[in-house]
Amino acid sequence: MNSHPNAAQIKQKALEIGFHKVGITPAVSPQDSPEVARLQNWLNQGYQADMNWMANPKRQDIRQVMPEVQSVICVALNYYTPNKHSQDPQTAKISRYGWGRDYHKILHKKLKQFANWLLEQNPEIQARYYADTGPIQDKMWAQRAGIGWIAKNSNVITREYGSWVFLGEILTNLKLTPDQPHTEHCGTCTRCIEACPTNAIVEPFVVDAGRCIAYHTIENRAEKLPEEIASKMQGWVAGCDICQEVCPWNIRFSQPTDVKEFEPYPENIAPSLGELAEISEQEWSRRFTASALRRIKPEMLRRNAKANTETSSP
Repeated sequence: MNSHPNAAQIKQKALEIGFHKVGITPAVSPQDSPEVARLQNWLNQGYQADMNWMANPKRQDIRQVMPEVQSVICVALNYYTPNKHSQDPQTAKISRYGWGRDYHKILHKKLKQFANWLLEQNPEIQARYYADTGPIQDKMWAQRAGIGWIAKNSNVITREYGSWVFLGEILTNLKLTPDQPHTEHCGTCTRCIEACPTNAIVEPFVVDAGRCIAYHTIENRAEKLPEEIASKMQGWVAGCDICQEVCPWNIRFSQPTDVKEFEPYPENIAPSLGELAEISEQEWSRRFTASALRRIKPEMLRRNAKANTETSSP
């Protein structure tokens, strides 16, 4: 019978597979925790807009996701590339997360390899992996596992890579030595709050999705965007990186990723707003093969581009 791997061996394996950060935290059901209270308050305010899945009760009790879970192994993958967004008002802006290959595919491939390795160590071991694909409070667990801290713009910031990271988790029945939770290092800085053109960060650490350009360009399925959003989009057609681009941690510590699949597809860096406003189904399918941007359907992309050209503001 094989012995169970310890925390140090598990973390070493995560780094060998190519994850940039790894941490472990006990799967303590957080029902009375401040994080759950914050999530519930956020839902009560209606800040989730149409994202009804955020209210799934499993988000507030990880044992509803996996009853046997004892530990959460959290990982982070740096996706930053040093390309810059164009400031030309006729050019569309796509969020960095969508420049290259679909991050779900990259994370899932590595997480599957990681989970399979764990399962091979002992037949008693159970492991399930997630990457933005299940009712997991991934940012909360990442902070608890020492990956980084939840910032005032609600992203997780790491000391090494800023907030340009994708998060994933493996839930396991192994009891593992945990890492210390990360402390918060935003201090008195409010640059993200001040930079948001739609005032979506309604107070530190609280984002109203109904005011967020990223939400409206990716999740909002309406035929027309609200005027108060459409008039302030500043060229964004797929997500929005404004609150990340002004963050001092990102300005100082972002570093190019070594994951080749995150290198931008050339057409994603500076597409024309006029071109995207007329994009056909065929061209959309060709341009966004194996891309996370396939979530933004052609009619939505046309809508987003037109909103910028019809009501662009300085």
